[in-house]
Amino acid sequence: MGAVATDTSTGRQTGRLPSEVTSFVGRRHEAAEVKRMLSASRLVTLTGVGGVGKTRLALRVADDARRAFPDGVWLAELAELDNPALLAQSVTEALEIRDHSARPPMDVLIDHLRDRQTLLVLDNCEHLLHACALLTDRLLREAPQLRVLATSRHVLGIGSEQTLAVPTLTLPDASGPRLPTGAFAQCDAVRLFTERARAALPGFTVTDANRDAVEGICRRLDGIPLGIELAAVRLRALSVQQLLGRLDDRFRLLTTGSRAVLPRHQTLRALIDWSYDLCTEREQLLWARVSVFAGSLDLEAAEAVCSGDGLPREEILDLVTELVDKSVLLREEHGATVRYRMLDTLRAYGRERLEAAGEEAVRLRCHRDYYRQLAADARAALFGPAQVQWFTRLQLEHANLRTALEFCYDDPAECAYGLGIAADLLYHWITSYYLSEGRRWLDDGLAVCPEPTGARARALWTNSWLAIIQSDTDAASAMLEESRAIGERLDLEPVLGYSALYSGMVAMYRGDAEAAITLYEEAVSRHRATGDPVGLALALIRLSLAHSFIGDSQRAIALGEESLAVCDAYGEGWHRAYTMMALGVEVWRQGDTERAAALERESLEFNRSLDDPLGVGVNLEVLAWIAATERDFPRAARLLGVVRTVWRAVGAPLSGYGHLVHYHEECEAAVSRALGKTAFNAAVKEGSRLSYDEGLVYALENVLPAAEPAVGERPSPLTRRESEIAQLVAQGLSNKEIAASLVIAQRTAEGHLEHILSKLGFTSRAQVAVWVAEQSRTALADGKTRSDTAP
Repeated sequence: MGAVATDTSTGRQTGRLPSEVTSFVGRRHEAAEVKRMLSASRLVTLTGVGGVGKTRLALRVADDARRAFPDGVWLAELAELDNPALLAQSVTEALEIRDHSARPPMDVLIDHLRDRQTLLVLDNCEHLLHACALLTDRLLREAPQLRVLATSRHVLGIGSEQTLAVPTLTLPDASGPRLPTGAFAQCDAVRLFTERARAALPGFTVTDANRDAVEGICRRLDGIPLGIELAAVRLRALSVQQLLGRLDDRFRLLTTGSRAVLPRHQTLRALIDWSYDLCTEREQLLWARVSVFAGSLDLEAAEAVCSGDGLPREEILDLVTELVDKSVLLREEHGATVRYRMLDTLRAYGRERLEAAGEEAVRLRCHRDYYRQLAADARAALFGPAQVQWFTRLQLEHANLRTALEFCYDDPAECAYGLGIAADLLYHWITSYYLSEGRRWLDDGLAVCPEPTGARARALWTNSWLAIIQSDTDAASAMLEESRAIGERLDLEPVLGYSALYSGMVAMYRGDAEAAITLYEEAVSRHRATGDPVGLALALIRLSLAHSFIGDSQRAIALGEESLAVCDAYGEGWHRAYTMMALGVEVWRQGDTERAAALERESLEFNRSLDDPLGVGVNLEVLAWIAATERDFPRAARLLGVVRTVWRAVGAPLSGYGHLVHYHEECEAAVSRALGKTAFNAAVKEGSRLSYDEGLVYALENVLPAAEPAVGERPSPLTRRESEIAQLVAQGLSNKEIAASLVIAQRTAEGHLEHILSKLGFTSRAQVAVWVAEQSRTALADGKTRSDTAP
């Protein structure tokens, strides 16, 4: 997972780049040249053969350039994307743009970047060259402060493009005088070999005895970084001299004795061939089969997709370990889990081998079947204590889910499976950055699977919710009408329950509360009869809001409390947070602003831990209304500014809760009258300038960000509430005890702990405790230093 960068002076998020797993060697001249080119041109493309280090150079330059781009430095990794039609959507996801509108992703991108001073790194463009060129050209024309740093084996071919062919790493001049060993060891190619060799063979160093062999290896590999790294791993089993001998044999065979210098792509291919040949037959099989994964995978996926036909499932773990040791697979930690990633060059090689063996279609189907089951399992576990973990896992698997869907839709005989996967992923689409993409998958599946089946009926009501969130109620109504017709024809009670529920939402959106209540009551009855807690909780929440809207306070509270009971019986958190939001609205209407604020804050805490912008937006709205009722008009205006930013990102104000808009309008009018137009606009602007995280801290804790930390202070990556929870973890308190201490739900505390572990890159509570202790010691040391140096 990429690391979030933060401007330490403001606490504002400035982008997301992956952390460097291994050291960055050399490239001082190239890095300086790329920076110079970026200062003069808005598009710089780094070209070169696979494995030459284009990505590493781009990321190093981007990281160094953060201060020049106050609105962020962002990486869009394109190696795992095969469909050019999804390019703009993938870039919006990379920029973490929360937009749930029905607008084309390209329009969303342009609106987001138009007034921002941003650096966008487009990595691995060569297989999407035309699409990347069109996207980049339009973005640069529409967003005048945007700069793009691209990596590709071929230039994009845009008029304003400047290019740098990334050279291989430097070696000593073969025709010059012999360098002393110490100076020789500082050459970039030799330094890289030495550092990677030490990872395989601790204590390795370049000496007078082995320097000729080291130089021979680096020359034989043409100074290609990937080649040097793959070769250095072999020192676990070979001496430097043996390694050079094996390379000589490999390349002499390739050129049939020719003394000509090998083309670099041939050199790398020969080295990968050699790495492949040095693997056992079963390691080779796993290498080829893992190539069907996009992005990363975990051990469970490898066991399910890659086993069989010569690979016993029980051997997969050992084989994965061997491929990690050989640098074929890269190990990555994501919280408490470990995932594996293959470099694009090695993945493409593996796919060639898989195709040559006639196994590609079989393994892609195994991959599809695994992720089809994963989506179904996630849907089944949706309403329960594992909810947050499932949401997180699906985000990590998004590239693989996309690959599975593409496999289904490429074959008309498989499209029904794809429609089922897309429907199962409903909550993945609405709790992440993928709502528009989810709707496209469902639209495409419905277009090619017209048969009136139960699966189509479920996909129709699923897609209707996405349409409602996007305020496309006409499309939602048409889909719900067809879904209900299929449900009645096939006597499908769950379909009828959800069709009634979402039809109620459409009616409420259109202002027909009476019709909405009738439909919601039908949904409650049907879901209660079928024992579906998800549909029941959703229907109860909406019915509570509807009764609140018409002024039936007693019924609204009773329905909200029933929904809480359903959620608590299953240990569920997300629907519970929405229930508290709904109760907060009614309690506020009754005049109990203190209790209403407490309900909204607890709901906001959970929605924030889940990173659900829709829930966050509604919570912020209600907190603004509460502040206005309490006559804290400056706070109300700032919160209206914060929520304005959220709704702009989501793409629709009060998305899915349009009947609440009149409360927003009344609040805005009242606050504007109380403050006066000038002061009101200034306070709203102050709120809208806060970053997403800053806005949530203000909403929860009524604290605005400090302008600048004092000299010597080290800003914490944690929010105030997260720091508070980290302190309690360090004291040894359990999640249950933390929740009791802070008077929040245990699920909310667990969500915060997940965020703490993710932000700090930790996997255990013990690491958090050590970090807290170190922060305390640092703060004491800083305080003593300032005291000692004070005048």
